[in-house]
Amino acid sequence: MKIAGVQKFSLIDYPGKLSAVVFTQGCNFRCPFCHNPELVLPEQYGALVATDSLFQLFAKRRRQLDGIVITGGEPTLQEDLVDFIRDIKKMDYLVKLDTNGSRPLVLNELLRENLVDYIAMDIKAPLAKYPAVCGVEARLDDIRNSIEIIKNSGVSFMFRTTVVKRFLNIHDLLEIQNLAGNQGHYQLQNFSLAAKVLDNNLRDASQYTDVEIQNFQKYLANPDLIPL
Repeated sequence: MKIAGVQKFSLIDYPGKLSAVVFTQGCNFRCPFCHNPELVLPEQYGALVATDSLFQLFAKRRRQLDGIVITGGEPTLQEDLVDFIRDIKKMDYLVKLDTNGSRPLVLNELLRENLVDYIAMDIKAPLAKYPAVCGVEARLDDIRNSIEIIKNSGVSFMFRTTVVKRFLNIHDLLEIQNLAGNQGHYQLQNFSLAAKVLDNNLRDASQYTDVEIQNFQKYLANPDLIPL
């Protein structure tokens, strides 16, 4: 496993659970709004964390944590992800996986072995806008398949979209919600002007306010409220 870092304790990354967060190195997307360029761009890669030391931490924190969150980068690119999660499950941890949905075959394998308890997938955009928003020619059938796999998985799940004004409007979000299914499993998160971002040009661009994002959430719940 190419593990770039670990957050030893989190109250927010696994809903309702105390968790540690493992950050994997490497991603097949180039989303300009990504806040972790050091996990995406090879020229910004840092030193890796030894797997042995990570499991020592998990053993030490077993009575303090409920679960382990595996995020990135894109974790499903890791060739030994399945073995890694098998070892975590042997310690009786819950496992949450964050993914961009680009590798449905990996999701199927993890679910077949009951290795994940929660999946959060970022749906970046309506499918037609994926190349612009992700910065690559994503395989759209894989995105569709991952969404359906997750919806029918039987495990807890959430779909989410980072809302960047340059790329997405309310009609795009409605289209994404139709992909996700209106089951109360779709969340919006506003783009934050954090200290680091993959495309620094976004830092100078106009962004939605938190109030506008709240209004979008109301419109998703009741599209009849959308102003003409």
